Amino acid sequence: MAARTRISKGSQKAQGISNPVAKRLYTLKEASVYLARPVYGVRELIWNKRLPVIQERGRGKQYVDIYDLNRYVEQTKRVTG
Repeated sequence: MAARTRISKGSQKAQGISNPVAKRLYTLKEASVYLARPVYGVRELIWNKRLPVIQERGRGKQYVDIYDLNRYVEQTKRVTG
């Protein structure tokens, strides 16, 4: 049976090893930073059904999927000139 070696996070960072799993769900605060809008603005997008939300049962915590954030950006993008 092979012995497992534990690599500390600092050691992983020094070796260039990062988290291979990208974050998919963002809190409303994180989504607001991503969209460069206030948290209330993100809430308005959810209330107006322009941005889907995932709500945790029991705790009521809300999350936004990164794919929905990207879709919102693409749908609202326009060229001026």
